[in-house]
Amino acid sequence: MLARVTGFLAERGFDGALVGGVGLAAYGLARTTLDLDLATERRAQEAVVAFLEELGYETLHRSAGYSNHLHPDPELGRVDLVYLDEATAVRFFAACRSVPGPGGLPVRVASPEHLAAMKVTAIKNDPTRLHQDLADLRFLLGLPGIDREEVRQYFSKHGLLGHYEELVESL
Repeated sequence: MLARVTGFLAERGFDGALVGGVGLAAYGLARTTLDLDLATERRAQEAVVAFLEELGYETLHRSAGYSNHLHPDPELGRVDLVYLDEATAVRFFAACRSVPGPGGLPVRVASPEHLAAMKVTAIKNDPTRLHQDLADLRFLLGLPGIDREEVRQYFSKHGLLGHYEELVESL
């Protein structure tokens, strides 16, 4: 499904990149994930939702910033999309990296810093995610070359600086 959705986006001139569990896996954190999470531009929403529905996906939720889609065939599974406003998209996609994906084909993935920002936001919005997302954040903070100060700012912005300090001390 990854190639179909990213191909669709690219054909129409939209940026797209892996985020979520599959994005983390691209950096070496293997964990079970049952959905495909992608970030794209907000202006792509109408087209990509219509595309997924044409493929038989049911739209479970749709808002300005997110949409969730489920296919009745478990092989095709669930696709979740994050829609970025123009200013955020420019910064986000400029920082994306290309990694080998299925079949060795290159796939764009969010930077570790942006994956961390999404995890911190998820904790702020749903504190029940704290332990799972802190484990993911610990992994990201341990990656070579990550900008820890940028990640620290995301924690600070959401009033979670104590968690950042605990993570850094544990490394």
